Amino acid sequence: MTDHDPVLTLRDLESWSFPGTALAVLGHPIRHSLSPPMHHAALAAAGARFAGWKYFRFEIHSDDLPRALVLLHAKNFHGLNLTVPHKIVAFDCVATIDPAARPVGAVNTLRRTAAGWHGFNTDGYGLASAVRETLGRELTGAHVILLGAGGAARGAAVECLQRGCASLWIANRTRENLATLLTVLAPVAGKISLRGFGPAAPPRDLPAAALLINATSAGLHASDPAPIALAAFPRPAAVFDMIYNPPQTPLLRAATALGVPHTNGLAMLVHQGAKSLEIWSDLPAASTAPTMAAAARAALGAA
Repeated sequence: MTDHDPVLTLRDLESWSFPGTALAVLGHPIRHSLSPPMHHAALAAAGARFAGWKYFRFEIHSDDLPRALVLLHAKNFHGLNLTVPHKIVAFDCVATIDPAARPVGAVNTLRRTAAGWHGFNTDGYGLASAVRETLGRELTGAHVILLGAGGAARGAAVECLQRGCASLWIANRTRENLATLLTVLAPVAGKISLRGFGPAAPPRDLPAAALLINATSAGLHASDPAPIALAAFPRPAAVFDMIYNPPQTPLLRAATALGVPHTNGLAMLVHQGAKSLEIWSDLPAASTAPTMAAAARAALGAA
């Protein structure tokens, strides 16, 4: 982050004035978001048509989100990204929801309409694109083992089911949260096998050569243990960890030790961001993703 890319607040929004096309990311915390450098790089590369577009970052507490969304609409912001902890809260604060986002129950991208905000969720697209790009695999037809039952896991689960995975196994330590998620997912799953289990005792009939996806926060801090004992599971075809900073988590180090193909979540961040920009600008996500990826890597290196 530079002096030209400050962290703004609700107070700044109340006196806001900007002559161009304003975009923003909202979160708490937001200081270390890679979204501004990613979007600025893509807009700069897109040429003169987007010379008046700028992407801002706002530190917004969850209690202030409804007020902030009203102000951002009144101040003519064109589009918004939402990150932790706003994706689920915003779902009930927007005027309309894209049909694909309804089963997820969360939105991470908003586009301004005259009637209010229209909500989308690009996280699933980001996951599928990242798995294809970095691991050479498709969610369609894959046996998937998903770790976690929170918002990120729910988005991943819906994407896997909507793309027609072969089966979906969800591991979570808290049985109540797991049961809730399985109930929500059952209508989406249809005839696809959907099962849950405790990560400390993996079932004997877990599929081998599955795609294992970590959607928990375990690994964000140096002291975190791995979310599972990977060696106790049937050997997966690949491991995808949604965490991108640090780039090597305990789970990914375990995959390295076992010789299992693996990757972190940076490509997912990039592709969901590129899809957001496509929603706002009609710039194809596939064309802006390489520029965004280079900007994200540069920003991480600088940090």
